[in-house]
Amino acid sequence: MSFLPNLKKAVLTGGMLTALFATVTVQANTLVRVNTTYGSFTIELFDEAAPDTVSNFLGYVDRGDYARSLFHRSESDFVVQAGAYQWQRDCATGMDATTCSAIAIPSQGSVRNEPGASNTRGTLAMAKFGGAPDSATSQWFVNLADNTDLDEQNGGFTVFGKVLGEGLAVADAINDLPVINVGGEAQQLPVRDFDTQQNQLPAEANLVLINMHRVERFSSAVNVFEYGTALLTTSVDAGDLGNLSLNMRLVSDGPELVFEMDPTSIVPLSVAPDGRGVFDEAEQRLRLPQVELNDNGQVSVINNVVLRMTDGAQLRFVVESYEE
Repeated sequence: MSFLPNLKKAVLTGGMLTALFATVTVQANTLVRVNTTYGSFTIELFDEAAPDTVSNFLGYVDRGDYARSLFHRSESDFVVQAGAYQWQRDCATGMDATTCSAIAIPSQGSVRNEPGASNTRGTLAMAKFGGAPDSATSQWFVNLADNTDLDEQNGGFTVFGKVLGEGLAVADAINDLPVINVGGEAQQLPVRDFDTQQNQLPAEANLVLINMHRVERFSSAVNVFEYGTALLTTSVDAGDLGNLSLNMRLVSDGPELVFEMDPTSIVPLSVAPDGRGVFDEAEQRLRLPQVELNDNGQVSVINNVVLRMTDGAQLRFVVESYEE
C-alpha cells in the first residue's frame, strides 16, 4: 500500500471518505486517544451501556474542550481526575488573568446518571456533586483500584469506558506525583518538578496536561496517521522546547503533501518515548523514524519520514521523503 496515493485519495474524497469510514468501523465502540504529559493511552467508550454519558463526553472531546486540559485531582491508589480546567499559558507581569493560567471548562449541561458497569481498576467514570445523581458535566476520572463502593454511592457513579492495553501505567505514574492545594476543584493537584514547600502557584512546566481526540483503531505506536481523519499523532524531541506530544493534520495533497500542526494539541512530555521524532531547528526539518498508517483497519508502516517546515507562522510542513 503506497503512502502518498492513499493520502491524496483521502484529501480528494474529503468528507465522503470520512463518512464511509464512520460507517465501516473496525471496532464496535468509540475509541479516544488521550495524550498526557506522562504518555498516551486509549480508552474504549461503552456506547451502548452508557449512551447519554458517552455522547456528553464526546461533545467535550469534539469541541476541543479537553485540549490542554489538566489533571486537577489525584488521590493515592484511588483516582486521577480531570475535566474541570483548561490551561491557557503562564501569566506574566501585567497580563490579564483572563488570558492566562487555568480557565474553567464551560459546562454543556448535566447528564442523567447511567449506573451499571462496576468502578473497577482501569475504568473511567463521571464525577458529580454529592447527593445529586444526575449532576455529571465535564469532569471524569480513572479508577486506579477496584472502587466498587462507588457503584452504590450517590446513585452509583456512571462508568462509561475503560483504559486499553498498558495505558494504566500512565495513570499510575501521574498518581505517584506529589499534590498541592491551589483551591477550587484543584485541592489535590498533581505537580511535577515543583517545590511543594514554596508558597507559589504552579506554571505549565509543573502541570500534567492532556489532549484527546477520536481514533479509529487502538495502537500503542508513538507516531500514527489515520486516513479517515487525516490526522498524524506524534511525539517529538523539539530541542530547547523539550519533548512534546502533538497532532498534525493533512491540509493539502498537491502539488505537495502539506501538514499543519495544531498548536492546541501540544502537550509537554515528562517522558521521552522510544521512536519519537526529532525536529532540527537549523534545518527546519522534522524526522520521524517510523509512522504507523491505519487505513480503516488495514495497517502498514513507513520509515524515515522527513517533513520540512515551509511556513513558521501557520506551522506548516511539507513531506519531503519517506521509505516503505
